[in-house]
Amino acid sequence: MTIKKVMTIAGSDTSGGAGIQADLKTFQELGVYGMTALTTIVTMDPHDWRHSVFPIAIETLKTQIDTILSVGIDAMKTGMLGTVEIIELAAKVIDENKLDRVVIDPVMVCKGEDEALHPETTDAMRELLLPRALVVTPNLFEAGQLAGTKTPHTVEEMKAAAVKIHEQGAKFVLIKGGSKLHSEEKAVDLLYDGQEFKLYESEKFETTYTHGAGCTYSSAITAELAKGKSVYEAVDVAKAFITAAIQQGFRLNEFVGPTWHGAYRGAEAVTEYCEDCE
Repeated sequence: MTIKKVMTIAGSDTSGGAGIQADLKTFQELGVYGMTALTTIVTMDPHDWRHSVFPIAIETLKTQIDTILSVGIDAMKTGMLGTVEIIELAAKVIDENKLDRVVIDPVMVCKGEDEALHPETTDAMRELLLPRALVVTPNLFEAGQLAGTKTPHTVEEMKAAAVKIHEQGAKFVLIKGGSKLHSEEKAVDLLYDGQEFKLYESEKFETTYTHGAGCTYSSAITAELAKGKSVYEAVDVAKAFITAAIQQGFRLNEFVGPTWHGAYRGAEAVTEYCEDCE
């Protein structure tokens, strides 16, 4: 059996729910081999869960990527990049290695609904990463930032944002609306390929245990692309994966609750067992 290999260039979430921790757990669950190039280490204050970010030196990041590429990869994704210099490096790596199965998760640390912490990195993403992305996976806030519009709150606004993002070069745009679209009875995500829109709907769960959901979703897409699936097939699996993970999310402490990355495999095992019992 040949195991497909995947690279993630992202930050480390010390609490384990998001970032490269979520990436690796998702890769393992979906049967691909994950390798990591850390851009930052994020820690939390035990008293109030305030985040502290410790950037990794760019030369250290370069050597991590060189190590991974010496092995070879079948797909890659990005998460928290943090600086224009890191975004420029990611774009250079994609070009020099002719990587085409590229998932860009445009993680944006933000102060609030309408203010990105580092607007210059958003500009760099638009210019350098969107044209190189097979799939870009913004949440609602990130979609508004990339599109240069207000944050979308309806499916029609998601469609308008997706068109603008696609015009910037991404081949596929997946806007993760999830449960944030309060007018919808389902958790809704929107995929746009430049010609047609496709809605992915699932049950909406009343839960706050969703830490790392975005990272997990994009990681699942990357894993399936590495295995040779089409974008549509990859998003199908990823939607089922993240739905199960959110449904079985759990309380980590008084501040946060992550998704459960083992939920999808567990659900598959139950299905297979029931089929065998028939």
